[in-house]
Amino acid sequence: MLEVKGISVAYGDIQVLNGVTLHVKEGEIVTLIGSNGAGKTTTLNAISGLMGIRGGTITLDSRRIDQMPPHRIIELGATQIPEGRELFPEMTVLENLQLGAYLPRARASSGESLEWVYQLFPVLKGRRSQMTGTLSGGEQQMVAIARGLMTRPKVLMLDEPSLGLAPLVVNELFQIIIEINNNQVDILLVEQDVNLALEIAHRAYLIETGKIVMEGKSEDFIADDYVRESYLGI
Repeated sequence: MLEVKGISVAYGDIQVLNGVTLHVKEGEIVTLIGSNGAGKTTTLNAISGLMGIRGGTITLDSRRIDQMPPHRIIELGATQIPEGRELFPEMTVLENLQLGAYLPRARASSGESLEWVYQLFPVLKGRRSQMTGTLSGGEQQMVAIARGLMTRPKVLMLDEPSLGLAPLVVNELFQIIIEINNNQVDILLVEQDVNLALEIAHRAYLIETGKIVMEGKSEDFIADDYVRESYLGI
């Protein structure tokens, strides 16, 4: 569904990504792990069209998207949920969700999408008239994910969804991510809790200093001595 081939990204003269290659197949949850500054968010931003690439290609459903603007990439089916949520705090929950269905393809099925996200996140239905800025951190993360789902994505990219949330909320959120994947939405996950990310992912990639240094099934990552020592704290 999503294929990234040999992409390179730089901030001025500073090379941030160097030949990154990864893919997400239909039905998969794939996690991209690595330390802070390794290039995880930059990879997602490149896929989303928020950053230009200096080499390589990015294709979505066999269609090249690396030269397209972000709104066009969203319309074709790749949506990113950014770190920090980036909500509109002085708008209601419903208004934030409706913004997710702004583009024509999503607008046509906005009613159906709204019912779906209310089923996934029942608390949001009860809060739909509440100002988003007054919600708890967990509820705001739910709004961010739900707004992304309103775009009707084929691939949903999540950047640090557990950041700043209580463990019980995180566990609930990750069960919902599994349910989203079961509803034919492929997932590319960047997550600080590597144990949890590997627990729900089918496959994983390890990025270090802008390069993919390891890829494979999640169980192979969990069993790998280097990953266990460096990223799992075992």
